[in-house]
Amino acid sequence: MATTITTPNVETTPQGPVSLTPTAVSKVKEIMAQQNPAPAGLRIGVVGGGCSGFSYSMSFENAPGVMDKVYTFDGLKVFVDATSVMYLNGCTVDYVETLEAAGFKFENPNVKSTCGCGSSFNV
Repeated sequence: MATTITTPNVETTPQGPVSLTPTAVSKVKEIMAQQNPAPAGLRIGVVGGGCSGFSYSMSFENAPGVMDKVYTFDGLKVFVDATSVMYLNGCTVDYVETLEAAGFKFENPNVKSTCGCGSSFNV
């Protein structure tokens, strides 16, 4: 009797709570390349504050923290702390350039309301 072994489809990068578009990844890498010394990765998080209760934060880090989840997007390491993971579940970060402005845009399905200026949100 022949035994069939099936291997599940294994993704190289586990699907994390947050995702970055290729445009965002490319812009972050471009900015990181200009830093001296080059940072190890990008931290994405949610911090208390703003007129609606929470706002997003992005910063460069030299190493992940003890409680961080680490995700990789096309070679870019992204660190997310355990608390922010719940608020960023399903969130997509994009880099948008328009005539008025250019910057990173968070599209978060968990957000129930945002403030007038658009820089903070409520869940």
